[in-house]
Amino acid sequence: MSLLPHAPNFPLHFRRHPQTLTLTRRHRPLLRCSSSSSPPPPAESSSSSETTELPIFPLPLVLFPGAILPLQIFEFRYRIMMHTLLHSPDSPRFGVLFSSPSPGSSSSAAAASVGCVAEVVKHERLADDRFFLIAKGQERFRVSSVLRTKPYLVADVSFLEDRPPPGGEDDEGGVDLEGLASEVEELMRDVIRISNRLNGKKKKAEGAEAEVAEDLRRGLFPTMFSFFVGSTFEGAPKEQQALLEMEDTRARLKRERETLRNTLNYLTAAAAVKDVFPSSSSSSSS
Repeated sequence: MSLLPHAPNFPLHFRRHPQTLTLTRRHRPLLRCSSSSSPPPPAESSSSSETTELPIFPLPLVLFPGAILPLQIFEFRYRIMMHTLLHSPDSPRFGVLFSSPSPGSSSSAAAASVGCVAEVVKHERLADDRFFLIAKGQERFRVSSVLRTKPYLVADVSFLEDRPPPGGEDDEGGVDLEGLASEVEELMRDVIRISNRLNGKKKKAEGAEAEVAEDLRRGLFPTMFSFFVGSTFEGAPKEQQALLEMEDTRARLKRERETLRNTLNYLTAAAAVKDVFPSSSSSSSS
């Protein structure tokens, strides 16, 4: 259940930077994935008992810890927010909450109650008082209560952490977190490889695939890697929100493994169909 009031007209203040939609060595791969069929398991919250005041920015996306978020801000209330944050002695930080359109309504959006802190790492103020900024996802939070809604949302939040595995033991299947993360990484690599093939990038992608194979995990520990994987699931914000809300690294990686397996099965079938029934343009160029 959402604790936040509806946030009107979120498309008016949101723009994604086009560079986030490409796969290069410097940018994360964005994967179109088939959602997991299983709902997130119920779990006791591991949120901190302490709360803090945080300005809230509802957006039609899910921000994960470690992910980069480019934004252009031009709506008046969020320009006020940016002025306030940038004049604060502390690091400019705000909370990002996934905000999806309400059924049957085009003018309002229901915001989730779990989100991610965004820390501004670079910004540019333009002559017309708009802002271009780059923010990076930090810790997750849960909204405890809404303190005020004007000129922008401010909430009392508590921060979330994944629960440590009990006694450092392996799970019932005998797979530790490192092994599970490696399995998810390999599935991601296969999904990227077949996606490139379906998009006609087979020859050009050979060098890029080598880089992906080398840099995909990037030395991340399993928890941060699970956030990275979730951030690549383009086109499935509800699935991303479910992953963000989970407070168990192993459960998150298992859900991502299922999603990637479903995606890989779909892409493999699509590639087989393409091989049997090549397009006329492909036939003429061969």
